[in-house]
Amino acid sequence: MSCIPILLFSFIFFIFGIFFYANYVESLFGMNNEEKTPAYTKYDGVDFVPAKNWIILFGHHFSSIAGAAPIVGPVIAVSIWGWGPTLLWIVLGAVFIGGLHDLSALCISIKKEGNSVGDIAKDVVSYKAKIIFSLFILSTLILIVAVFTYLCAETFIADPHIVLPSVGLIPVAILSGLLIYRFQKSQTIATVLALFLLLGLIIAGRSFPIRISNDINIWIFLLLVYAFFASITPVHILLQPRDYISSFLLFFGIGIGYISLLLSHPSVYIPFHISNNNGQTSIWPFLFITVACGAVSGFHGLIASGTTSKQIAKQSHAKRIGYGAMIFESALAVLAVLCVCSGLKNYETLKEVIDKGGPILAFSKGFGNISSAILGGYGATIAVIILNAFILTTLDTATRICRYVFSELVGVENRFFSASVVVILSGLISFGGKWRLIWPTFGASNQLIAAFTLLIVTSWLLINGRSALVTFVASIFMLATTICALLFQIITYFKKAQFFLFFISLFLIVIAVFMFLETIASLKRSCKKGYRIKL
Repeated sequence: MSCIPILLFSFIFFIFGIFFYANYVESLFGMNNEEKTPAYTKYDGVDFVPAKNWIILFGHHFSSIAGAAPIVGPVIAVSIWGWGPTLLWIVLGAVFIGGLHDLSALCISIKKEGNSVGDIAKDVVSYKAKIIFSLFILSTLILIVAVFTYLCAETFIADPHIVLPSVGLIPVAILSGLLIYRFQKSQTIATVLALFLLLGLIIAGRSFPIRISNDINIWIFLLLVYAFFASITPVHILLQPRDYISSFLLFFGIGIGYISLLLSHPSVYIPFHISNNNGQTSIWPFLFITVACGAVSGFHGLIASGTTSKQIAKQSHAKRIGYGAMIFESALAVLAVLCVCSGLKNYETLKEVIDKGGPILAFSKGFGNISSAILGGYGATIAVIILNAFILTTLDTATRICRYVFSELVGVENRFFSASVVVILSGLISFGGKWRLIWPTFGASNQLIAAFTLLIVTSWLLINGRSALVTFVASIFMLATTICALLFQIITYFKKAQFFLFFISLFLIVIAVFMFLETIASLKRSCKKGYRIKL
């Protein structure tokens, strides 16, 4: 079977989502350009700064949400359940739940002065919900910072050729940020100069590999120091331009991948559905937790309400950035599926590559084979450089959002103190690979955040007398999926005597039930006060 019908199916739904469904979701929140955004009403020159152009902010948002996850999850899912179920969930999940989640989180944050979804829970659910949800978000973000620090350090040691372009992008981003905001130069000139310098760094990196140390802890320390300063630097000086420039790498990679598929239209060699997968036959709920970011991710809502809502210049830009970036990430996930299904010659090869080098290696090999006519033998290397750039963008964005959440939770406005606490806690988990102890629960934690965010959005819509049917249905589906996955995991952990993971998973279920009951109680109180509640 050719990959072309798969591409047509995917993009028909993506077009429907962007031009029709997203319009409906946007209408629920009453977005209005006459109302000033938090970037203007709370401008501080550090965190609240209006983006010069919505495309720059799109680049930041897209780079922050699109790390390795939309590649790793789908590739693993294909190897377990086949490309058919995986692709269906990626496309339908992104259009009807993922895009809805991301756009909704961005919209209510804009309406609530740029506050995070955790802080918004205080007003629309309860103060207890805010504390529990914020602590849950904070712990998840600290884990993300720890893991991405470790993975980036590991990559720098494994391939020193990518150190120069990865680190060199930092001064390039600062230069482009100063050109656009401080010296008021053309965005086009700043972008072209930055991309030219980035290309030079990539070429130079092949000739000048940087080997500082083979001790991973030294790299972890250096990356945490970078994360600290990146999280306190004015957003328009480093974070925003760095992510914007980095986004061109991913646009380039996605573009080359799809052009290669259209030109060669290779066949799909992996089965549509795999039933003999060592007992892992239950598509629901495990497929949905495994794919994660390619279809829906709670982390996206944290980005939307953490950094993006503080930089957006017009409310009408929310749909383009919130919903549009999710669809682009889903397109990346579809590309990952097709790279391993068409770029690797059979299922046995896919399993062998994943077993030896992991899903990222499988993707890079498939991408290299598919793009060989355009990129020659450099396709696999370019894929790794692109992925590592996005690990770094997610690292500094996650650190900044973690600082926001910590400040909201404890009421401390000193960004130096908040950033220090976040970096120290992340370091304690990252050094020595301690994150591996709790990482198996991350997929469920991430999906739970998405479910909680949709519950909070539902409550906000209902309290404001607006229809909340789509967000309510999506929240219940995500909540049920995650709780069922956790229940299965609890049984497995108990049988294997992995009691640490057993109690963490049990704790996550308790939090999920608590948040649901708190939301229902809040809506009942709203009815008694005379609010117009309607689904």
